[in-house]
Amino acid sequence: MKKHIVLLPGDGIGSEVTSAAQEVLEALAEEFDHTFTFESKDIGGSAVDKHGTPLPQETTDACRKADAVLLGAVGGPKWDANPPHLRPEKGLLSIRKELNLFANLRPVQGFSTLLHASPLKQEVIENSDLLIVRELTGGLYFGTPSERRNNGTSVVDTLAYERSEMERIVRRAFEAAALRKKHVTSVDKANVLESSRMWREVVEEVKDEYPDVTVEHMLVDAAAMKLITNPAQFDVIVTENMFGDILSDEASVLTGSLGMLPSASMNETGFGLYEPVHGSAPDIAGQAKANPLAAILSAALMLRHTFHMEQEAQRVESAVQEALEQGYHTGDLNVPGGQQVNTQQMTEAVISLLKADSTTQSIMSCYV
Repeated sequence: MKKHIVLLPGDGIGSEVTSAAQEVLEALAEEFDHTFTFESKDIGGSAVDKHGTPLPQETTDACRKADAVLLGAVGGPKWDANPPHLRPEKGLLSIRKELNLFANLRPVQGFSTLLHASPLKQEVIENSDLLIVRELTGGLYFGTPSERRNNGTSVVDTLAYERSEMERIVRRAFEAAALRKKHVTSVDKANVLESSRMWREVVEEVKDEYPDVTVEHMLVDAAAMKLITNPAQFDVIVTENMFGDILSDEASVLTGSLGMLPSASMNETGFGLYEPVHGSAPDIAGQAKANPLAAILSAALMLRHTFHMEQEAQRVESAVQEALEQGYHTGDLNVPGGQQVNTQQMTEAVISLLKADSTTQSIMSCYV
């Protein structure tokens, strides 16, 4: 199978982790007789420096023609003083809107070798396996007007949603839950916000289409608390843009390392942009200290959700799991008795185990 992937390295360690993911995908392609082609384009601060905009038109055009997009990270203090339209993050928001990437999927599942590093007690976090489904192209981040008024003495931001925007993200959450533990937690602020009251109505309507999936409604402040006190109670969490941004960042640290978590942003056709949850980490950029595993796991999500290559996705995830179990780790991870390695060495360990798993399966097939 042939697939074309656009790489958006972005800023900081973005180029290092996307290169690592590309290496893993190339090794996987050899094992499974696929053809993956790659094309790199600018986004974020690096695009501002080269093109005067955080999202050049040629980047958008290339992404539209691709089968999937793999992004590194954007941002850094170099551009913090820029006006809003020249902030690196504007490029990320814009590409989501341009490609109609309305559904953000963030799986949060701990690796057994890293649970000791969680801020929670191990017995609280060890059975956690949840998926946050966040609406990504509406709400406060995109509503208009959003401006300062009265000579800067007042300000307004607008939270706006169409009912159809709510329906499609809620339906995506129910579809995901139907393939998991069949439980949806819908998070809102219905005791205060009219948008949340409509959201709750939509959830009640959509749930009738999925009779095997149970649903509960939870206020966002309660959800934030229960993510800390009992994260194992959740299966699929679905919520609007800003609440999802906050809750997914909260959940991302529960497992012990922000550098281990992937994400997917998808449209209605299944096309997706895949990126690690971590930031650009400009303080370690170019020093071979970056943890490539979240980017590699994001590539696994791409294989699963856009390319429908489930076996290949599982192979990558198993190789990452085994590398950690063998003690390989980058400096951001704390694996007692393990071997600290750099970015390239971590990548090579995953590739080696990926290929070793292929050899084992070939040997086992001789006895079937």
